Amino acid sequence: MTEPLAPVGTGDAFGQALLSCWRAGGRPGTAYEVVERDDGYVSIRDASAYFAPPEEWNGPERWAVAQAHGRVLDVGCGAGRQGLAMLRNGCDVLGLDASEGAVDVAARRGLKAVTGTVDRPGEGPAEGLGLFDTVTLLGNNIGLLRGREHARGVLAALAALVPPGGQLLGTAADESETGHPAHAAYGRLNEERGRMPGQMRLRIRHGTVATDWFDYLMPSVDELCSLLIGTPWRLNALEEEAGVYAVQLLKVAG
Repeated sequence: MTEPLAPVGTGDAFGQALLSCWRAGGRPGTAYEVVERDDGYVSIRDASAYFAPPEEWNGPERWAVAQAHGRVLDVGCGAGRQGLAMLRNGCDVLGLDASEGAVDVAARRGLKAVTGTVDRPGEGPAEGLGLFDTVTLLGNNIGLLRGREHARGVLAALAALVPPGGQLLGTAADESETGHPAHAAYGRLNEERGRMPGQMRLRIRHGTVATDWFDYLMPSVDELCSLLIGTPWRLNALEEEAGVYAVQLLKVAG
């Protein structure tokens, strides 16, 4: 009789994928991140992408990293690829990630990093560290805004970490630009449910482990600007390339 398949357990699947890839020297083909959407759509990404050097990044990502200065809080730092680049550029960088495995890998690679969430970035291990000149949401981590219900709260929490004139650098993929039929259908479903078109309900899998389900946002530039209304952030600069973009937001006084 065939033994039953092992059930999917809940855990730090993202961190496990990064750890597996790091132990293999960050080589392609050694570990994969499986992203499952709540409509059944599944994509697979080689985890080596999280270790890629700057020359392999897209233009907006390189542009955003070049704008960073001073004390930097790298939110959603992952394996530390952008944080380490900013460190080499002379910034004082602290990585922050909800994944303990990601923080472990980033720290082993030489980036100071702590565990924490984008909703409460100034609490827990990051509490009492003072203000930052720059906060970042790189690697498409504008997605951590999640949607209309959470975006302004996240933006307010990040604004509390920088003085007036401080900056937020972020990158995103505009889901409306993909032209993929499955993504277009999902966007229509989102609108029927009263959600933003680029809002996704996801979980990450690695082996027999999966994260909890979470929301992630792929907004257009116009949609992102609409989320800034009522927050201290104002769009100052934009870099676009083939469906991906980077923004520099400045915190205004008052």
